[in-house]
Amino acid sequence: MKSFFLFMLPFFFNFSLKAQGLYVGANYHPHDDKNLEKIKRDIQVMKAAGLNVVRLGHLAWDSYEPSEGKFDFSWFDTVMNMMNQSGIKVILDVAIRPAPIWLHHKYPSISITDASGNVLYPNHRYMEDAGDSMYQKYALRYTDTLTKRYGKHPALLAFGIDNESGDGPVSYSESARQRFMAWLKQKYKTPDNLNKAWATQRWSRRLNQFEEIGFPVSGSINGAPERMLDFRRFVSDEINQLLLKILDKTNENAPHALTNTNAWYYSPLKYFDYSPVAYSGKMTRHGAGFYPGNSLTTNWGVMNSLFGISRIQFESTNPFWCSEFTTMTAVPNSIRKSAYATLMYGNQMVCGWTWQSMHAGEEQYLEGMIDWDGVPNRKYDEYKKIATEFKRIGKFFPYKPQAEVGLAFSFPSQIASSYFPEKHDGQLQACFNLFYYRNMDARIVEISKSSLNYKLLFVPGVAVMDGTTAAKIRDFVKNGGTVVMTNNSAIVDETGQVFASTRPGLLSDVFGIRVGSYEETETLNEISRKSCKGKKIEFTYKGKLMNTESERFDIIEPKGAEIIGNLTSLDKDYPIMTSNKYGKGRAIYVGLPANADVLNPLLDELISELSIKKGPDVPEGVMARQIDKNHFLYLNITGEPKEIPMKGKSKSMLLDREYSGNFTIAAYEPEFIEVN
Repeated sequence: MKSFFLFMLPFFFNFSLKAQGLYVGANYHPHDDKNLEKIKRDIQVMKAAGLNVVRLGHLAWDSYEPSEGKFDFSWFDTVMNMMNQSGIKVILDVAIRPAPIWLHHKYPSISITDASGNVLYPNHRYMEDAGDSMYQKYALRYTDTLTKRYGKHPALLAFGIDNESGDGPVSYSESARQRFMAWLKQKYKTPDNLNKAWATQRWSRRLNQFEEIGFPVSGSINGAPERMLDFRRFVSDEINQLLLKILDKTNENAPHALTNTNAWYYSPLKYFDYSPVAYSGKMTRHGAGFYPGNSLTTNWGVMNSLFGISRIQFESTNPFWCSEFTTMTAVPNSIRKSAYATLMYGNQMVCGWTWQSMHAGEEQYLEGMIDWDGVPNRKYDEYKKIATEFKRIGKFFPYKPQAEVGLAFSFPSQIASSYFPEKHDGQLQACFNLFYYRNMDARIVEISKSSLNYKLLFVPGVAVMDGTTAAKIRDFVKNGGTVVMTNNSAIVDETGQVFASTRPGLLSDVFGIRVGSYEETETLNEISRKSCKGKKIEFTYKGKLMNTESERFDIIEPKGAEIIGNLTSLDKDYPIMTSNKYGKGRAIYVGLPANADVLNPLLDELISELSIKKGPDVPEGVMARQIDKNHFLYLNITGEPKEIPMKGKSKSMLLDREYSGNFTIAAYEPEFIEVN
């Protein structure tokens, strides 16, 4: 037993190093010129700044395989060895996209065909059909070769699995249609089942055989919602199939390497369902590009980017990596401000995009940490300051969020909600913002994959309600949980057809209501008792009046539920918020989109009633988290000093000073406190 422990000790020790501490680094592109003397100088400048990680190989497949089967690694072996000698760790991207031109030339089916049938030349990144069998074959071969060569290299920290997988156009080629047809045949088995799911009796669209299937998009014309939903599921499944193949091959060849990705799955071009990867456990470090904009004084960009972290991380308890981080023309100190904000959401890495302002290509005018001639600029100095401070406090990080609240994400609902005034992810973000402002942890969850180990669950605009999701919500409430569902939820079944049964579909008894139709606020405001105009509407919650706006609202008929909120500015009072006891729990329905004006009073009560742990006591405009029993992280995101209430003595781990009682944080500054 002792010998086994001694054998495993290096592995455990190595893993603990990877799990604890903070990384500050840069995205670096030595393949631009392969100039080893320049690379040596760059590494020296990186070391002088305290950078301890670089991301390499980004978008660079043909730098390693310039022609089919002819790999060139000798130059990169030297780069990896130089990084190892300098003590800088490497995230090596498995850059399966873009595919090399030689691969497009050999297999034209890889290229994108637009919805009008035009084959597009790959003159930009991400212009390959991710589901094409030959593309996947070569992408997997490239992965196998790269990960075998560098899987045990001492400089390697992680392999980066693809980049921005949701970006790039969808292909409408004949080969894609054949795959879509096969996907539908596997799902529905018979044309009759497909016809029922797609309601093909509408507008004489019946299919007598699977071979008659076409895309639901023709040029600029989109087809019925049911067909669009299945098509987007098909595209999503193909992306996930590829990512999981790449992950499996990487983990097979390099079982001790971490895996990471810049998971921009919510790109509007090819928004796909990342949750299968997120819940697989195979991606050991979920990641994102953190681009909050260039402002120091405004905070909406930081909040949006933090939402990006949460919607990629889902319920993973592993550290998060911002494998890209803003540079460009960010106002001085705004990068540092953003870096500290990410620590409160479990981030472990700030990896600047990019090291050097590039000399060529589409991003040649994007500014990095050093200028075009190799001279460091002010952003270099700012990253140096971040690295210095993060080294000082790194042993206390990464922070592990302790959430008692779940926020439901649903990929099918995002696709279905394209027909509504409010998109599902917009409602999801509105719920996220509630907890951002309260300095409280909340997890984004995919209900069908989650254990739902929470006290409170928000279901914001989850339009598609399938049997598994409904059963889990039912059990959650029955066993003592509290759920808050907002409008546009449980409208359609898993095929995308509006429920013919009472809504909210499959859950009307849990909520104790019947949701009938909806009304449009602007139209009904013609007979407003309060002379409201446009989308303005008055909401009354337990006698308290609030003004808000909504394009639509639900017509709710209580069937046992208690009315706890009404719309009171129209021709009559309309029940708009209800509460129903079901089993040991509560089911609350809000017939408006998720909105802080409407949800804040309710949430404050629920936090108290459910004994949900509140965030640290700080003035408005200060982000804060309790990192552990004795340490607190603060960030003043305003332009004025903020006094932090504190009892007894404490110590600043950043400024190396002692405090007695309250202390003040300067404008836009962080503070990390140790209490006695």
